[in-house]
Amino acid sequence: MTEQSKIPLPAEGKSLFERAEELFGFDGFAAPPVPEGVADAVVKRPSRKGASPPAEPRPFDHTSALSEAPSPAIQVAEPAPEPELEAIRFSGSPKAIDRARLAEQSLIQPEGKITALLEEFRIVKRQLLLSARAARRAGSGVRAQRVLVCSPLPGEGKTFCATNLALAIAAEKDSEVLLVDADFAKPSILSTLGLPAGRGLMDALADATIRVEECVIATDVPGLFVLPAGSTTNSDSEYLASARTAEVLDRLTQGAPNRMVIFDSPPALAASPAAELAKHVGQALVVARADMTGQSALEDALSLLSSCPDIKLLLNAVHFSPSGRRFGTYYGYGE
Repeated sequence: MTEQSKIPLPAEGKSLFERAEELFGFDGFAAPPVPEGVADAVVKRPSRKGASPPAEPRPFDHTSALSEAPSPAIQVAEPAPEPELEAIRFSGSPKAIDRARLAEQSLIQPEGKITALLEEFRIVKRQLLLSARAARRAGSGVRAQRVLVCSPLPGEGKTFCATNLALAIAAEKDSEVLLVDADFAKPSILSTLGLPAGRGLMDALADATIRVEECVIATDVPGLFVLPAGSTTNSDSEYLASARTAEVLDRLTQGAPNRMVIFDSPPALAASPAAELAKHVGQALVVARADMTGQSALEDALSLLSSCPDIKLLLNAVHFSPSGRRFGTYYGYGE
């Protein structure tokens, strides 16, 4: 057992640290001397007595902060101005359209009476023109001025509808129309209207030296122009898929914002040019015959034309109207 009496008692009046120093000694734990020259480099902080008092914090003023702080300049890139292109007009002496041939095919007579057929295509053209103006305002450009008239299969009346639509638009006071025969394998627009043969769209696509506007035929119907299909080729789809197509089609409406272009294309399920042309038009009018076109054929055609942003359906050869309406009877010229 430890002898407690031999442990020296701490002296009175001394702190705990002082008593521990007497018992154990801290001389061996002294800090080493500072080398010469190092002490001079030590930066001494100013004493609290000589330091200036901190500035009084002032309340934050949102108004002064906004007025004093320089506002960064916001630079907004202005849209590049559209190049002013020379307006392309279709020249050449007008060719007469065979009115008797129009009557034989039950087409609209340019100077004829108001009929049910004319009234029906007036409604169709009005919807197309309104959609074209809306597309132009939305920024679609000249593509909005092009309409593709197509059908799923042959014999459903696409050429009949394309020709009547062009004749109806030609009667507009503020518009003109170019009817393009884009059925390169079986062109029929010239024979339908009784116009002479000549160079056409395919010639301009195949030969860069041919300007497409030189192939356009002016007619004796005010506001109506016709572009033939041109030379027959086995590469019509490949020419339409080339980069030159956009350039050629742009020239058809260059500098003419009130000109509509109607393409009479081959049937979508019978030839490939319809799908290629759908990439360059703002609207597609798919003609389906009421007593002939099947649902599956119509769905397949719509799928092939899906690159067109606006597809409309025109039901042809309808003999029954649930409302009992008969266009043209109001004017006394019912059929």
